[in-house]
Amino acid sequence: MKNLLKLEELAMFGLGILAFNQLHYAWWWFIVLLLTPDIGMLGYLVNPKFGAVTYNLFHHKGLAVVIYIIGIVCNDTVLQLIGIIVFSHACMDRIFGYGLKYKSSFKDTHLGKIGVKE
Repeated sequence: MKNLLKLEELAMFGLGILAFNQLHYAWWWFIVLLLTPDIGMLGYLVNPKFGAVTYNLFHHKGLAVVIYIIGIVCNDTVLQLIGIIVFSHACMDRIFGYGLKYKSSFKDTHLGKIGVKE
């Protein structure tokens, strides 16, 4: 089942690449910005509860889609870019097993505990 979910995330990552291709930005922007949503991890410097909130905010695919749609409605390519980057990054993280975080610990995710082999 985990491999099927990873394959689904890979397909969605491909969708993010396709959406980025519709914008008129150089490809290096995608590569450079792809890791920027990890800035949400800085919340863990405060405590695990706040860290989970900030991490999840910066890795929520639903929020990414909303930002992207607002960008389309407002004809704002920067908002579209932000939505695509957050969406693509979240897909990439989930391919590698990094899910949305529980407030208990960075390693506790909706995909299971990070680093634990099943």
